[in-house]
Amino acid sequence: MDGREDQLTVRRAALADTALLSDLGNSTFREAFSHLYRPDDLEEFLAKAHSLTLYERLLKDPNVGTWLAGPANGKPIAYIVAGLCQLPVPNLEPRAGEIRRLYVRSTVQSGGIGTRLLRVALEWLASDRFTPLYVGVWSANYGAQRLYQRYGFEKIGEYEFMVGKQRDHEFIFRQSADFKL
Repeated sequence: MDGREDQLTVRRAALADTALLSDLGNSTFREAFSHLYRPDDLEEFLAKAHSLTLYERLLKDPNVGTWLAGPANGKPIAYIVAGLCQLPVPNLEPRAGEIRRLYVRSTVQSGGIGTRLLRVALEWLASDRFTPLYVGVWSANYGAQRLYQRYGFEKIGEYEFMVGKQRDHEFIFRQSADFKL
């Protein structure tokens, strides 16, 4: 597969996808960020943040949506998780939504997969009346920041994200109220 968006199938993840999501979450996080962390910090983080238990809980939560993307008859190569906002936003609105995770295999990035998944999740968040919408982005992930800015997200704050004992500097983006898909 060459990463072209029109060759993809996007589907809502089901409980039967728990192990697949855990594996995909682990591998895409490693591809993107493993060079930044000490091995013990990385393993500690992955054991919690991409565990079977975590994905099972997400897939059972009615306030969380998870989608997988990949070739029609192949293994998924990207996923997105959206739901109620969990970012440290002061005075967080009760129905605030969040793009929690968006990961694409490194070999197919910049092929429209992330954009397609983002649109699916934003439409779901809007249809379920999550408002406003937020996303947390690593401060040095300029590609992701540009993607979110194209969808009306603007930086409104900063926070520290723990990966093991390492603190990552993260930005909080909020989608402008007048943005329309």
